[in-house]
Amino acid sequence: MGILDFYLSEIAKYVIGGCIIFYTFFSFLVFVYKGEKRRGWIYGFQTAFLFLTQFACFIQIIAKTGSKRYLLLLAIQTLVILMTISLYKMIYPEGNRLIIHNMCFMLMVGMLVITRVSYWKGIKQFMIASFSIVIALLIPEIIFRLEVLERLGYVFALAGLILLTVLLVYGTVTNGSKINFRIAGISFMPTEVVKLFFVFFTASVLSMKTDFKTVALCSVLAAAHVIILVLLKDLGSALIYFVVYMCILLVATGNPLYFISGFALGGLASVVAYKLFPHIQVRVAAFVNPWADIETGGYQITQSLFAISGGGLFGLGLYGGNPTSIPFVEEDFIFAAISEELGIIFSCCLLAICISTFVMVLREAYKIKNDFGRLLCLGFGVTYIFQVFLTAGGNAKFIPLTGVTLPLVSYGGTSVLVSIVMFAFIEGECLVRSDERYQAYLDKKKEAALKNKALNNEKRKSD
Repeated sequence: MGILDFYLSEIAKYVIGGCIIFYTFFSFLVFVYKGEKRRGWIYGFQTAFLFLTQFACFIQIIAKTGSKRYLLLLAIQTLVILMTISLYKMIYPEGNRLIIHNMCFMLMVGMLVITRVSYWKGIKQFMIASFSIVIALLIPEIIFRLEVLERLGYVFALAGLILLTVLLVYGTVTNGSKINFRIAGISFMPTEVVKLFFVFFTASVLSMKTDFKTVALCSVLAAAHVIILVLLKDLGSALIYFVVYMCILLVATGNPLYFISGFALGGLASVVAYKLFPHIQVRVAAFVNPWADIETGGYQITQSLFAISGGGLFGLGLYGGNPTSIPFVEEDFIFAAISEELGIIFSCCLLAICISTFVMVLREAYKIKNDFGRLLCLGFGVTYIFQVFLTAGGNAKFIPLTGVTLPLVSYGGTSVLVSIVMFAFIEGECLVRSDERYQAYLDKKKEAALKNKALNNEKRKSD
């Protein structure tokens, strides 16, 4: 690397850090203003800092590698992200643009880091993400039009259980867990798709009734999902399903007793799972003292800690660190890779952006009058933020490793597809909320017209 390339790479580090700080600032400034129109100038700045971050990262990559092939990749990725933001704005002007902007930002970061780890995996991820975005553009209109989805809760439950059972019988074992189907060399993770079914099922059933009989039946079906996931040894997903169900149950019923008793049973089940599954014992032991077995059980987490601590505030720069020293880094430890090469400031801002997304989803859910839509947004929001917590917390040794991916960032075609679709469903509920607001406006207008008519009639009678 020449002296000019060195200075370009060093300057780019601070540009990247500054850009994500400003992007994060505008992600929270959005909450100060009510209404998408009043937030327009904020979204303009967000878009600018998104592309500045992307451009500075590619400058750093080109300076470090000397390869010009990344220029074409920069142009194509910029075009796709710009089209995504523009099309959502044009097709769904009543949608929430912060959610879309943050989704694009996370996708951009993910594709950059995956491309750095493996160029061809990065290309594959980009192609799957682009295909997923095309599908996602249709989903808001579907959920807005098809009210029948609200009444198909038990159908979604049955579909999810069938898919998990087939996976239990015919699935492929990966890293000790039976989580994949492999068809014609293509790997597919049904547990990611069942997340969508599971949230639809719980939101639908608990939005219609919350009596004890319904709650008991719903809990049994939810427990069946979790038990199959435990048998599949996919304990990270089992934990996500459990937490999502408990949160939806609490909001739907307003009964804290269900919540407390559910978590008590969940804690007891965790102890049983620890006794039954040796790989959980290995992960817990690695969490308690990874240095005691640094060459085997504690290898991944110690390498992750070295990466996070070694990056400093602004990172070593893309292609400046050694993220490939961590096994499965692009899937399970991408947060550590980001911290090493883009810095602690960048990774902390990335988590803050995830939090701003979650808060916005909750705000949208709060505004929806329809119980199904409110619970659906809540379920997807909790699914997203809890998965972020599990990934970042596991990478930083805050909690034991669970083996789940960082949504929209980690490598995995099924994961990125489901995450994009999940956000598209939330956008669909934003349309429902806008329609509810418009109907309320029409009702008020009609009520005011009737009052005026009644007053006029009384005035005529008195005359």
